[in-house]
Amino acid sequence: MSELGLVKRQFGHRARLALSPSEIRVMDDQAHAARTMWNCLHSWWQMMPKDKRTLAGADAAIRQARKDLVYLAVLPAQAAQAVLKTYHRAWINCWEGRAQEPNYKGRFRSPMSVDIPQGRDLNVVRVHRRWGMVNIPKVGRVRFRWTKDLPVGKRADKENRITGARLVKDALGWHVAFRIQTLERAPEPHQGPKVGIDAGVNIPLALSNKDNQDHGRPPRLPNGDRDRDKWLSPKEKAQLLKLERQAAHRKTFRKRGEKTSKRLQHTYDQIKQLRAKATRRAFDWQHQTTTYLARTYGVLVVEQLNILGMTRSPAPKPDPGQQGAFLRNGAKAKAGLNRSIAQEAWGRTVTMVAYKTARYGGRLVKVPAAHTSQRCSACGFTTPGSRESQELFVCKNPECGWTANADWNAARNILQLYRIGHVIVEVPAAGRRGRRAGKTVKPIAAR
Repeated sequence: MSELGLVKRQFGHRARLALSPSEIRVMDDQAHAARTMWNCLHSWWQMMPKDKRTLAGADAAIRQARKDLVYLAVLPAQAAQAVLKTYHRAWINCWEGRAQEPNYKGRFRSPMSVDIPQGRDLNVVRVHRRWGMVNIPKVGRVRFRWTKDLPVGKRADKENRITGARLVKDALGWHVAFRIQTLERAPEPHQGPKVGIDAGVNIPLALSNKDNQDHGRPPRLPNGDRDRDKWLSPKEKAQLLKLERQAAHRKTFRKRGEKTSKRLQHTYDQIKQLRAKATRRAFDWQHQTTTYLARTYGVLVVEQLNILGMTRSPAPKPDPGQQGAFLRNGAKAKAGLNRSIAQEAWGRTVTMVAYKTARYGGRLVKVPAAHTSQRCSACGFTTPGSRESQELFVCKNPECGWTANADWNAARNILQLYRIGHVIVEVPAAGRRGRRAGKTVKPIAAR
């Protein structure tokens, strides 16, 4: 942050491209070449001795591969360099404990994308109110939907400019995601109230002041699980079920190793479009909800959740009466809960809250998650069996007997942990690196 109270901010803006069929084929070839480049680079990295795994050696291998393999030459040179930088960054994240080791990218499970690392190659121009033009290497000038004022032309300078872009393909087609750098005034400290937030399945975001954020109560299925297509209307759900049955029927006529027919591929594309529509609605709800929270509250307190551990399947239990046999471990019921947790995307919600609170001058604080859903927020006792169900909390303390919604009770406990100073991570208003407390911090003891 400078002396004038200005701070640099980087964000992205995504716009849909209007491509011709020939341009789509070129873009698809570039995306497949980028994925192949990643896989070849990973094979080279695993093959070389540790003392010879250098950026210079990897760069030389990439240059030689683009000369020897024709299908890799369709990828622009700068995009190939971006693949190398991304791959090296993935290893740095692994070495520093932030991610797992990078692996090969599959043809179907990996998103198709191509990076344009330098903003000067884009030459973005606004044509009129609804459309703009962008230059894509080896493709040419392409139109895109103009839905946000970008720093181009006279509005662009050293501090406010487009620094690069990334081309991404989803069910709707190809999009361009611009990387934008701006210089703006640092926000004033937010003077709003403090609130504890509990992320749950019954209530997506339960707040300690009962300002709960819900996206509607989807009906329960016969097995007790929530509807996985809750973001689709009943008509869209019926259409999705029809398409899935149609795809399953047409798949029976496909022989092993035979190429997917055009009819089956068209059905798959229709299913993808409906799934993508549900995903966009979920993203929209998350963005609107997190923006409201960041604008309304000055301090937002959440739990430090281990989501990967929470969604792990239970280990099988051996049957003592029969050797080699296993007892039922509730894996099927746990799978339904895991799907519900994954659909709520708690980690993505916290990420959105983190950068939006920094933008509006607020603070995001994380506290220990142990026993927040089992402790009574009225008397402070942690009694086994107090949480009778996913929705109901009944304190088993004979002197209390307090009854409330389980998620609201947990949100009150989360706020109480912040008030007594049990903080693990704190993200300050300026968006700088947060303060991490020691691992010896323990939650409040039961009284």
